Amino acid sequence: MTGVRVAGVGLTHFGKHPERTGRDLFGEAADRAFADAGVDRSAVEGLNYGNFMGELAEHQGHQGPLMAEAAGVTAPATRYESACASSGTALREAVKDVRNGEADVVLVGGAERMNNLGTAGTTEALAIAADDLYEVRAGMTFPAAYALMARAYFEAYGGSREDLAEIAVKNHDNALENEYAQFQRAISVEEALDAPMVADPLGLYDACPITDGASAVVLVSDEYAGDHGLEAPVAVTGTGQGGDKMALQDRQYLARTPAAERAAAEAYDDADVGPADVAAAEVHDCFTIAEVLALEALDFYAPGEAIGAAARGETTRDGDRPVNLSGGLKAKGHPVGATGTSQVVEMTRLLRGDHPNSDAVDGDVGVTHNAGGTVASTTVHVLEVTE
Repeated sequence: MTGVRVAGVGLTHFGKHPERTGRDLFGEAADRAFADAGVDRSAVEGLNYGNFMGELAEHQGHQGPLMAEAAGVTAPATRYESACASSGTALREAVKDVRNGEADVVLVGGAERMNNLGTAGTTEALAIAADDLYEVRAGMTFPAAYALMARAYFEAYGGSREDLAEIAVKNHDNALENEYAQFQRAISVEEALDAPMVADPLGLYDACPITDGASAVVLVSDEYAGDHGLEAPVAVTGTGQGGDKMALQDRQYLARTPAAERAAAEAYDDADVGPADVAAAEVHDCFTIAEVLALEALDFYAPGEAIGAAARGETTRDGDRPVNLSGGLKAKGHPVGATGTSQVVEMTRLLRGDHPNSDAVDGDVGVTHNAGGTVASTTVHVLEVTE
């Protein structure tokens, strides 16, 4: 099998763009990825596109060919939907296609338009990633679901709202210099604790925002990069995917995420690395408690030990293993279908040295963790500097 290199990456600004369409946003991200890659669009052999709520937000299905046109490519295009893990799943399938020789150049990305629905409409749209029959009809929303997970964690292992507030503060600090981030302002622990309660114990600053945006990645084979003289020092060396039961009440655990544990183990094995080799991670912190669960699923911490990592300075930009140097979903934003590949964009830039927070990365291995729903779907990718 051939290796898979990240030839180019592109993002739009993440934030409120209610006047822009999904195709407009994705076209911009793709333009930036092609410019970064130095790859001609005519070389693209496939587009893997992640999107979750297009039918609800834009009354638009069958988005694959639409986004190919927006990106200026004529290759076959497929839309992937796996809730918030949509473009992470799209990336995993693209990696497999390049490795297996099915394609030498694949464009992967995603986009979501959310703010045009308003808060109530977006909340309703996001809820379809939960079990409609047994969760949504009973009034479950994702803030409530993650609040249940946080309560279960506190009961099992301890922890406090202050520990969660430290995560929010850290990720806001990391977003300050990220030009693509939705929130580029610092907050304090006191502000986080004083913010309105959303679903006890989660307050406003424990939750990611409603976000519009797009991301794009150009993947190429080792052979294509060599034959065309591309500067593509970062490779995707590991990929993993895991799943779990949809509804929380059907799970064995509320304070652990086995889907992510399985995805991480598969990705580490695929890349022939271990948790100790990882210098930085971009994880799916849709809520602050989700970062805690992700760090334990990635085997950086034993169950119950990640809750104080931010407060102890272990996952800050000055820590031994900084987490969410982009600002994470919490501060960078979470345009659902774009998030998985946006994490790869950020990690690629961090490892290449052209991210504003690259100086915080002491090593050549990074991990991205992208989760759908209450982590019923997960993909994990290992990225490495290989030259």
